[in-house]
Amino acid sequence: MKSFFNEDDLEQLSLEWLENLGYEIKHGNDISHIGIASERDSYEDVILGQRLESALQSINPDVAYEAIKQAAHLLTIEQSPSLIENNRIYHEYMTNGIEVEHYNEDGKTLRDIVKVFDFNNPGNNDFLAVKQLVVEKGDNQRIPDIVLYVNGLPLVVIELKNATNESVGVLQGYNQLQTYKERIPQLFNHNAFMVTSDGLNTKVGSLTANYDRFMHWRTKDGETEATSAIPSLEVLITGMLNKHVLLDMLRHFILFQDVGEDQVVKIVAAYHQYYAVNKAVKSTLEASSSEGDGKAGVVWHTQGSGKSLTMVFFSGKLIQEMNNPTIVVLTDRNDLDNQLFGTFSISKGRRGKGLLRQTPKQAESTKDLIELLSVESGGIIFTTMQKFAPEEGESFMRRLSDRKNIVVMADEAHRTQYGFSAKVGDQGEDVKYGYAKYLRDALPNASFVGFTGTPVASTDKNTEQVFGDYIDVYDMTQSVKDGSTVKIYYESRIIPLNLPNDLSIDDDYAEITEGQEDFTKDRLKSKWSRIEALAGSEPRVKALAKDIIEHFETRQQAMVGKGMIVAMSRRIAVELYDEIVRQKPDWHSDDDHKGVIKVVMTGQSSDPQNFQRHIGPKQRRVLLEKRMKDEQDELKLVIVRDMWLTGFDVPSLHTMYVDKPMKGHNLMQAIARVNRVFKDKPGGLIVDYIGIADSLKEALKEYTADDREQTGVNTELAVELMLTKYDVLQDMFYEHDYSDYESESRIERYTAFNNTVNFVLEFSKDHRKLFIDTVTELSRAYALCATEEEAKDLNREIAFFKSVKSGVVKLVSPPSQGGRTKTPAEIDAEVNQLVSKSVVTDEIVDIYETLGLENPDISILSDKFLEDVQALPQKNVAVALLDRLLKGKVRSLMRTNATQSKKFSEMLDNAINQYNKRSIDSSKVIEELIELAKSIDKAQKEGEGYNEPEKP
Repeated sequence: MKSFFNEDDLEQLSLEWLENLGYEIKHGNDISHIGIASERDSYEDVILGQRLESALQSINPDVAYEAIKQAAHLLTIEQSPSLIENNRIYHEYMTNGIEVEHYNEDGKTLRDIVKVFDFNNPGNNDFLAVKQLVVEKGDNQRIPDIVLYVNGLPLVVIELKNATNESVGVLQGYNQLQTYKERIPQLFNHNAFMVTSDGLNTKVGSLTANYDRFMHWRTKDGETEATSAIPSLEVLITGMLNKHVLLDMLRHFILFQDVGEDQVVKIVAAYHQYYAVNKAVKSTLEASSSEGDGKAGVVWHTQGSGKSLTMVFFSGKLIQEMNNPTIVVLTDRNDLDNQLFGTFSISKGRRGKGLLRQTPKQAESTKDLIELLSVESGGIIFTTMQKFAPEEGESFMRRLSDRKNIVVMADEAHRTQYGFSAKVGDQGEDVKYGYAKYLRDALPNASFVGFTGTPVASTDKNTEQVFGDYIDVYDMTQSVKDGSTVKIYYESRIIPLNLPNDLSIDDDYAEITEGQEDFTKDRLKSKWSRIEALAGSEPRVKALAKDIIEHFETRQQAMVGKGMIVAMSRRIAVELYDEIVRQKPDWHSDDDHKGVIKVVMTGQSSDPQNFQRHIGPKQRRVLLEKRMKDEQDELKLVIVRDMWLTGFDVPSLHTMYVDKPMKGHNLMQAIARVNRVFKDKPGGLIVDYIGIADSLKEALKEYTADDREQTGVNTELAVELMLTKYDVLQDMFYEHDYSDYESESRIERYTAFNNTVNFVLEFSKDHRKLFIDTVTELSRAYALCATEEEAKDLNREIAFFKSVKSGVVKLVSPPSQGGRTKTPAEIDAEVNQLVSKSVVTDEIVDIYETLGLENPDISILSDKFLEDVQALPQKNVAVALLDRLLKGKVRSLMRTNATQSKKFSEMLDNAINQYNKRSIDSSKVIEELIELAKSIDKAQKEGEGYNEPEKP
């Protein structure tokens, strides 16, 4: 019985779609060397020579026929025994043109560039689709389903499978393409990319891509995602293989990376990268025009979706479209600068013929940056934001270049790039501004484009005000759906803490802090009664080490890969390492080239002795990074605090142990370390020891489609609030003249500062508190609208108010009493010992076992969860059981700044209760997710669709 819709049907349908796009359609038999319209010399011959010469003549009418023949010859002879090397050479020919040398009638040497394609006018090229092309190599014969030719060169190979046969699909098509590469390699010398489809699923990938790197093409026009009602093969053919996009992809969206000795990787841009880059290039050209405002916009592509490569593709196309501008690639950390620089360096190509057409350079100093910017055009310069700062002793940033053909490309464009606000020094003599202002002072006519892996926060910062509006958004949900990343799963493992009932530590604390100023005591109380001090106690570190070892070894049995532990402080990181290797001594090695576990952190020679073996030069971190990225290396587990939480890409990393409170985009960037695609890795796992579920839930709100429109700040309200608080301060100072704060004279500025501090000190206690609170609120409001004209006008005055507030806060504390004042390090160490002695650690609690539930893996990236994150049920059976379990044991902690009147022991008690309350709150969130997941699962099984659980 014939299949309802077989491979031949899919082939014919594909050819119809291609014909609608303007392709000529031929059968392989017809153009073979024995066909009725022969265009080949043999079955081994895969280039259509007549079409090639004819196209070259048409595209290069002013070039002599001898040069055309020479160029055609270069395109037909293999120049290496390596397929990928041939492919790279031919790609350089096809994108740059072929430089040929020939002689005229007078014997004079002529040099011409023969263009292979007319990229500016796609219709001027010859597009042909051939079905069932017979290709031979020695004794091997293969017949690909469809081969797409442009100007006689085979650029795309399509392998189709039966949509109605359950036993075959795109994977079998991929495997067949790999066989073609081995058996008939000449067909792939000029190949741009390969396609495999069974009609229902369609994927595209490069010559070197593994199956997990074959990607979907989701849109026909780049504006809307195609629905499931439109066949995926039609979407790819219409959206990717139309004449314009195919040639654009060939020219600007394919790169070759030199990733190791004699190892080359070919990368084809995914659809979200293609459309984002084209939008960003268009926006940048507009921003840099004579009518432009220099704000090109912001590209938000979620972590793990290839943001760094998107930046490479953007640079490559902009260099050609903007006639070789200078591109300044900006980061805010040296490690990110090095990582991104590394990506660009291996992507640059050879001899100026690759995508970037030049070698990126890294500015080692401000002086080096100035020298690199001194050219008239060209150059890709990597630098950190911190290099844009005034010289020592100067208050203003010097102008480095007036050129308009400079484009600043900022990575993670929502951190230091915001800084416009001014800050006055402690003595009122120096005014310092944020790096963003210095950057714009240095490059006043440059254009700015931002790239970020997390959405722009809806409060506190105003990226869009600095860089412009969103250019393109590619969020987590879409990334997982496309297979660009894998899902992230969450597991809660709680370590409760309690103080012994009969222990009082007031006297011990008083003795440790004797002779300290009240503010110092207050600070220490707050600092050491925070969760960090409790979590770093010796009993807890031991319990944590034991659980991580057992958990990671179990994970490794199921899925070999790497793990990362995120600690709250360097001290805890070091002590956790010591405890882990005490329990697992064979994991330790003093040699950085060996060992299963390492600590990755920065430090200096003044750090404690037990820190020193974990601190080394940059070369140590580079070595450890190389070992971590090598899936065969014995290094499997690293402990970090801040290092490697952004911009660090290890596809085999499958588990992250989080023991550090994090929020917002910092949290989302950190956990995304485990979402990289790797072989058959089904997903990444976040193991939570500290209670991040609430923060995770809150952070995810920024990622929902409904919330995305709220990510911009309503600056009008911020301006109104700022002016209101400014008026309050004006009323407070109506009898005081501080106008000399703007004076050019340092002594006059200092006098204004000093007199204003003394004026505030004469206020009553309540009035003084009002001043401090008002300045704080004014500063926050200013931060939300720093780019508005009203804010710019008040910049220096607000900085002056902030410096006065700092001076007042410093002076309201009485001087220290007699005796030697202990150093902060001494006090920290003693109080830390006190906390460790005071804390008792219980066994790790399995919340699910307590409730009689199976411990689930709940995806935090499912579409429904992202859409309904704010509509989760507030009560359920699990929560009720937890409430009963915790009754009488946990109480809420009211946050207050009035810590001076509290006894240290009460604060420590409260902090422990807060910690346990955080743990249970996290579990409540987990239970809500469990109930929601169960409801969805039940509804799907019953075929009723999804019904949101009722709220009580």
